[in-house]
Amino acid sequence: MVRLYNLHPFGSQQVVPCKLEPEQFCGGGSDALFVAAGCRVEAFAVTGQELCQPRCSFSTLGRVLRMAYSEAGDYLVTIEEKNKATFLRAYVNWRSKRAENSRVCIRMVGHNVEVPFRESFRDQMSIVEMPLSEAPLCISCCPVKGDLLVGCTNKLVLFTLTSQVVNEEFTVLDFERCLIIHLDNITPVEISFCVGYVAVMSDLEVLVLKLESDSKNGEGVHHHPFETNSPVKQTNTDFSNETSQIESDGFVICQKPMELLGEKSEQSGISVTVESTGLADEKLIYFHVQHLLYRRFTPDISFYVSSDDIRLHSLQLLPIYQTGSLTSDGKNSSHGNELLSLFCFFSLPHMGYLYMVVKSVELMSVYQYPEKSQQAVLTPQFLHVITRCGHSVMCWSFSCLSVLEACPPISMDVCVLRIQLFIGLKAICHFKNHVVLLTKADPEAIPERRESPRRFLSRRDTSVKIKPPVAEAGWSLYIVNTISSVQLYKEMVDYSNTYKTVRTQSCIHLLSEAHLLVRAALMDASQLEPGEKAELLEAFRESCAHLGDCYSRLDTQNSHLALPYYKMSGLSLAEVLTRVDWATEDESQKHERGLIFFISHSLGENLDEELSEELAAKVVRMFHVAEPKQLPYILCSPSMRTVNPSSALNYLRKLDACGFSLVLVTLVKAALALKIGDLDMHRSEMRSHPEMKLVCGFILEPRLLVQQRKGQIVPTELAVHLKETQPRLLVAAVLGLQKNNKIGIEEADYFFKVLCGKDEDSVPQLLVDFWEAQLVACLPDVVLQELCYKLISQYIWRLSKRQLPDTVPLRTSEDLINACSHYGLIYPWVHVLISSDPLADKNYTEDLSKLQSLICGPSSDIASIVPFLEPLSEDTAAGLSVHVLCRTRLKEYEQCIDTLLERCPEAVIPYASHELKEESRTLWWKKLLPELCQRIKCGGEKYQLYLSSLKETLSIVAVDLELRDFLSVLPEDGTAAFFLPYLLYCSRKKSLA
Repeated sequence: MVRLYNLHPFGSQQVVPCKLEPEQFCGGGSDALFVAAGCRVEAFAVTGQELCQPRCSFSTLGRVLRMAYSEAGDYLVTIEEKNKATFLRAYVNWRSKRAENSRVCIRMVGHNVEVPFRESFRDQMSIVEMPLSEAPLCISCCPVKGDLLVGCTNKLVLFTLTSQVVNEEFTVLDFERCLIIHLDNITPVEISFCVGYVAVMSDLEVLVLKLESDSKNGEGVHHHPFETNSPVKQTNTDFSNETSQIESDGFVICQKPMELLGEKSEQSGISVTVESTGLADEKLIYFHVQHLLYRRFTPDISFYVSSDDIRLHSLQLLPIYQTGSLTSDGKNSSHGNELLSLFCFFSLPHMGYLYMVVKSVELMSVYQYPEKSQQAVLTPQFLHVITRCGHSVMCWSFSCLSVLEACPPISMDVCVLRIQLFIGLKAICHFKNHVVLLTKADPEAIPERRESPRRFLSRRDTSVKIKPPVAEAGWSLYIVNTISSVQLYKEMVDYSNTYKTVRTQSCIHLLSEAHLLVRAALMDASQLEPGEKAELLEAFRESCAHLGDCYSRLDTQNSHLALPYYKMSGLSLAEVLTRVDWATEDESQKHERGLIFFISHSLGENLDEELSEELAAKVVRMFHVAEPKQLPYILCSPSMRTVNPSSALNYLRKLDACGFSLVLVTLVKAALALKIGDLDMHRSEMRSHPEMKLVCGFILEPRLLVQQRKGQIVPTELAVHLKETQPRLLVAAVLGLQKNNKIGIEEADYFFKVLCGKDEDSVPQLLVDFWEAQLVACLPDVVLQELCYKLISQYIWRLSKRQLPDTVPLRTSEDLINACSHYGLIYPWVHVLISSDPLADKNYTEDLSKLQSLICGPSSDIASIVPFLEPLSEDTAAGLSVHVLCRTRLKEYEQCIDTLLERCPEAVIPYASHELKEESRTLWWKKLLPELCQRIKCGGEKYQLYLSSLKETLSIVAVDLELRDFLSVLPEDGTAAFFLPYLLYCSRKKSLA
């Protein structure tokens, strides 16, 4: 559907004082206009609202057939005809052409400039001639890099823009032919080139390609031509002949219309071959071709029309860049020229097509013209179309930004903002905020001037003549200035007010167009004056607020767009609520879906905004009527802290009466009961559901326990109360939040520290309980070693500092061992070692047991624990047990045996029986037996302990060793009588064997 408005995008109008009838014209950057007539090009200065003044002029080799300007490099390139031959020339440094007789340097492309000419080159215009093996048909300059693409009959030639260094102080622009793209079955009529994207158009076909650099920097790429993969390359060998076969047998043969997107466009039947032409290996640019789009049209032959009525025209690639990003404070953060999107536009007489070709290839908009079009130009804000009958300029909207954001929707209708009448429109071009129009009186109204019959020749004829200029009245060249974006925006907003009560969708559509207009102007903030930018930012926020108001009052599928528009407007929640028409205080008042959606999402965020008690009460009433199920979530928002608890409880009781049995309602009522100090009601609510169901309620709404204020985590009043009355439920609830990704690991740790009033370096017992619960739950997002380290370091710290837990631990070591595989059974010899110290403090046995159990478990990285054992002294049995446990886990058995023989001999045999197995079995007779024998000889108060240990050791050794091996390990100075029972046992074992 096409919408037609009657706005005024065109402002002032200037007449270009050309001496001869223009044959070609184009814009020159932001301040110049080039006009070609005969064998001369005139440049006019165009600045602001001032009159268009001649700037300079220069002669050409012949009549100009095509010309294009490149802002990158500031050069003008032309296709000129002289004596039925065509030439390609680039005019560089044209701004230095001051006088008619100023010197001009003519040089061949790629030829070195001699040093003696450097002074003359600095102050004179230079013409670069670029010879081609075939006649050039069309040209296009890359708007970003300044590279030049030339279209010939069956190929495209790419010239890169280079700089030739004359000396240290002076460089000149030059070109290098680097690439030839050979095309079969299509003859270019128009081409467009932009940052590696190539669009080629014939009379009824459009092909879009992308040139890509070789990822291996040319490795394996040869200098001879290579072809793209085209599976049906040979299927349409005479394609161009078939589409134009109207002769011989009297039949018209036309192929079916076709649209191929992405990789499927390789099946078009057009063969593409790429040939690199670089002269030096270090300068070679290797490319391969990616097919993006192919579109073929069929001429309308239902009635006789001339060939001009069925041709495509106005091919254009339009890049959309963002030189800055709009932030909440209105500042522009520069990120360089970021290519946001690239559009390809082309047109038939009655219909224009706009495709997006970056990231994805898809048809974005179709423009249905009310009259036959003659030419069109696309800009980042508008599409300007002139009609073939030559009566009007149509200014269409161009929603280039709708593909980049969620709003406005990309399905928004295109519209005509203005149809401006002119007489005899012939051509149009656009640069910056100027639209240039060539008008000419109807030839039929001037009998002495007849249209040349060659005007109707096919554009495939490269030798088309342009009739000599006539220096009589009847034509004019105008520069029409488009008005400022802010001024047009204000007009569109005023216009939209007429639709507010009659057609809401039309109001939204026009406001969306105004919004896109302002956003497009803000995209290139580097071109804006500070005052103009501030004015546009204000208009941007205002447009967002208007659209938010519209969508908040709609009950449609797009009502959710109220949220992003209000967010972009910068309005606070309270400011949005004050814009609401609270027509009545009656609870039956109905509010639309868009407003409800915005408020619910806004209150779901961590806003540092507190509503007034009056606004909070209105919000509660609104949701009670429109979305009663959302009411418990709304009441948990930090922005609703000022709500009256008694009033909120009344609304929640009405939910109970309506059959809502959500545990969340129970928890919210319990939290509100705390606020009014009704502890009996609080306890009653908390007892109405089992613990696990309450945990599920907290998972549904984490803000019942933890909220954020100014970026800081703050426990709620309910969390503080649960810490004192139901700490186990609190730990389980936070664990459930972490398991469901409602709170992060560091956030949970900080929550418990703040809740318990501890600083950053201290660890409350409730946090230790939480860590233990994490280990029991085996959460997948928790780093196991990090969690084990936290617990072990805390156990060690409390044991070394003789620090008791600030609260009673929720789990004993026995609970943890039974519930968690990471806590292992404590080795039996550890109990012997601990029981050897009768002075051990029983207050620390739980921490010690948990530490020993973790070290005995399979998950702890012992090597990383050892450096942190230093505060835990080995002078106590507790410290000794931990150190020996760690050394044992590291398989330092000999050192452990020495320590135990010295400090706790009664634990040596239990230690050896438990640890000296498999490859460590030999330590029984190689280490333990000699040590015990040596210590027995020394006597002392521990003689009996050593002796009993020796007997146990000999029993083990006698069983494991043969008689000869047993004799070899006995000490040489021992008495045979002492070892005789074991010798007899070994002998008897041998005889039995």
